[in-house]
Amino acid sequence: MTPIPLPLIPIPKNKYGNNIAVGDGAACSLEVRAPNINRILFGVVTLVLVAVSGTASAQSRPVSDQRHPDVVAVKVTPRGVNRFDFDVTLSSPYDTLQRYADAFRVMDADGKVFGERVLLHDHAGEQPFTRDLYGITIPSPIEKVIVQGRDRKFGYGGKTRTVVLPGR
Repeated sequence: MTPIPLPLIPIPKNKYGNNIAVGDGAACSLEVRAPNINRILFGVVTLVLVAVSGTASAQSRPVSDQRHPDVVAVKVTPRGVNRFDFDVTLSSPYDTLQRYADAFRVMDADGKVFGERVLLHDHAGEQPFTRDLYGITIPSPIEKVIVQGRDRKFGYGGKTRTVVLPGR
């Protein structure tokens, strides 16, 4: 049986210049375009950069295993009698919209909480990140406090920082 030649019909393109499938599944001709070398090079360079940055920022434990944010720095400033301002830097490299560091607290060694800062969104594009907690009253016998981070899913935990209150 001799194939019957079909007329060539222009293939519609989407906004990216790719062919759009048309027809009812019957035989049709296809127009083949050579790949855009710039797109290919961009994709290869992007993959290499992602692979390299992932290796360079490797944590001591896999991100998937990390359950809590770590407190990596605390700056304490006295603000009057028994009042202090805290600038707290947290690291939570696992941050996503569904799970992220959602708070930190300042407490004494017995677990008495003096202040808590609730965080309302993730910080996936900002790691580590610093937030403040101002005007915290801490009684005069207390000389040191502990700062601890909280994970939205797993609660409080992770690496803490113990800081000496200035002037105590």
